[in-house]
Amino acid sequence: MSALTESTLLAVVFLLYFTAAFVWPTLRVWRLSGKNPYVLPSSDDVYGFVTKGMRIVMVSLVAYVLLQAVHPDLGRYTGEIAWLSRPALRSIGWILLAMALLWTVGAQYQMGLSWRIGIDMQHRTALVTSGLFAVSRNPIFLAMRLSLLGMMLIRPNAVTVAIWLVGDVLMQFQVRLEEAYLLQRHGSAYAVYSARVRRWI
Repeated sequence: MSALTESTLLAVVFLLYFTAAFVWPTLRVWRLSGKNPYVLPSSDDVYGFVTKGMRIVMVSLVAYVLLQAVHPDLGRYTGEIAWLSRPALRSIGWILLAMALLWTVGAQYQMGLSWRIGIDMQHRTALVTSGLFAVSRNPIFLAMRLSLLGMMLIRPNAVTVAIWLVGDVLMQFQVRLEEAYLLQRHGSAYAVYSARVRRWI
């Protein structure tokens, strides 16, 4: 596969991922429930700080995948990591991206109208514990972690490593904030669920 073809494919896969993970579920939930599922805050507390950080990571990620599609040799200018630039690792990266996309679509479908971007303190949503949620308490965040790791393995450089590490750390904070809220909202039902199912897998 040529560098140009691979760069274009990487951009297409990530655009599909963003559509599956954010755009389509947002429109579906909004249309069926009349509620906007985008509930991320702009507050000056820990949650607001994590939210701002995730916005920066997502904007950086979109900018990077689009820019590398136009300039396949971008790695030369972003601190390419030669010892990670191996065909086997690149293949693993593509496998992780494919898994993340399929995992996300499945989890989004299983969440139904309970899906939100952020913590919805205004409306009570059902606690989803079946399907992929019987394997992982946070399957969508797990898929996001895999997608960032996959991109880094496909395009190992200082920019992708930074996006991967910062994004992963912020998601560790985000899931703990969401889990604390779910425990408060659902009480013993969530406590029993947490004892049975791991945070990640």
